[in-house]
Amino acid sequence: MSIKTNLQRIKESIPGGVNLIAVSKTHPPELILEAYHHGQRQFGENKVQELTAKVVVLPDDIEWHMIGHLQSNKVKYIAPFVSLIHGVDSYKLLKVIDKEAKKCHRNIKCLLQIHIAKESTKFGLSGDELHELLKNDEWRTLSNVQIIGLMGMATFTENQDIVRAEFKSLKQLYDEVKEQYFSNDSGFREISMGMSDDYRIAIEEGSTMVRVGSAIFGER
Repeated sequence: MSIKTNLQRIKESIPGGVNLIAVSKTHPPELILEAYHHGQRQFGENKVQELTAKVVVLPDDIEWHMIGHLQSNKVKYIAPFVSLIHGVDSYKLLKVIDKEAKKCHRNIKCLLQIHIAKESTKFGLSGDELHELLKNDEWRTLSNVQIIGLMGMATFTENQDIVRAEFKSLKQLYDEVKEQYFSNDSGFREISMGMSDDYRIAIEEGSTMVRVGSAIFGER
């Protein structure tokens, strides 16, 4: 199936109000361009080096999302252009993003990554660590970052009950912190969860942003 057909099929299965992030990691610029010509504007990459190489050869109006684990020392390379950073898993990283955004005279949107999966290899804050970070009002003093929601990755399993329960737990956590720390902040409204195999379940459980790669570009 073609990228055009895949994109159409996925967009038809996604309700209004849910953003589709086309995960273009490891795919060449020409495939990204093909998706771009069929109307896709938001793309996700998980490696800084690959992302910075693609930015210079692809259209300026692409919204680039950093969806992988981000090291503090790499933030400066993407700060001039990145649209949204999905994987902020510490206050330290948030501070570095703020510092680099300031140098670029930008405000960078961020999602706090929550560890919802059974696998220990996945990154992210626990529910307690999230509350600890937000309870300490220091983050409110950062003027060049904006926390707009939460992100999480489900366990890699064919057991849909496990996946659904993990997505449900992320939505529950989102509702909690929205009420406690962001009740007057209309900008805090995103839940990034769901990938090629489980985005439909994620949407049913409240996702506002799905990260879909292989279902658009095919297996790598």
